[in-house]
Formats: sequence, structure tokens, C-alpha cells
Amino acid sequence: MKKGIHPENYRLVAFKDMSNGYTFVTRSTANTKEEIEIDGEKYPLVKLEISNTSHPFYTGKMKLVDTAGRVDKFKNRYKKHYENRK
Repeated sequence: MKKGIHPENYRLVAFKDMSNGYTFVTRSTANTKEEIEIDGEKYPLVKLEISNTSHPFYTGKMKLVDTAGRVDKFKNRYKKHYENRK
């Protein structure tokens, strides 16, 4: 392996799945401004939209995860087009 190309600032970071609240702690170099307290310890917090606990491939359930309202924006944008087709 080449020397000097890998980051040196690995630390424990908490990742939180915002769709179901699942939180796990692992080593990472991800930058974040937020913190979370778990069992009396403070960790930097990285928020995720989806993780293995909420992804349909891993859960076997088809669930629409729409945290940013993208589906509603799409439906509103093309509502007139679909009404004219009928």
C-alpha cells in the first residue's frame, strides 16, 4: 500500500437513520457539527436518510421513504398532464 494517502483522523462517530431512529456507532472520518449522547458518552452525529434497518432490500418490505417531499413535488408538477389524459 502507498504510505501517506490514508486519513489519520479516525474516531468513533454515531450514525442515525432518520426514518426509523436506529443509531449505531462506528469508526469514521466523517465531518459533522452535531453531537449525540449515548450511554453517557458524546459522539459526533451523522444523519442518514436510509440504512440497512430501513432499506427495502434488507427488510423485505416495500416502503416509500420520502423525507424531502420529492414524490409530492413530482405529483403536483405533472398533475395537469395526467388530468388531461383522462
